[in-house]
Amino acid sequence: MSQSKIYVGNLPYSATEQELTEQFGKFGQIKQVNLIIDKETGRSKGFAFITFETAESAQSSLALDNTELNGRKLRVNPAKEDGGSRFGGSRGGRSRDDRW
Repeated sequence: MSQSKIYVGNLPYSATEQELTEQFGKFGQIKQVNLIIDKETGRSKGFAFITFETAESAQSSLALDNTELNGRKLRVNPAKEDGGSRFGGSRGGRSRDDRW
């Protein structure tokens, strides 16, 4: 993995950026924690992106995959590069130019 950004899923809705910083900071210096919040409810959507100073720290943090945080088993993976969709990766399905 050559990137320094990871995806953390299956987070408890009560998780905070501070909690994630403490949990993942054990693996190296963190540049940014981006906890995804629902704009309408103000509540966490249950996932976040964490950017480390180095790719090595991000790689090491993958060890937290399938470990528990407040009773939920985390999913920790390298973040996918943004392919134009809201959450990264390809859009999939039909493009807006496709006709029914």
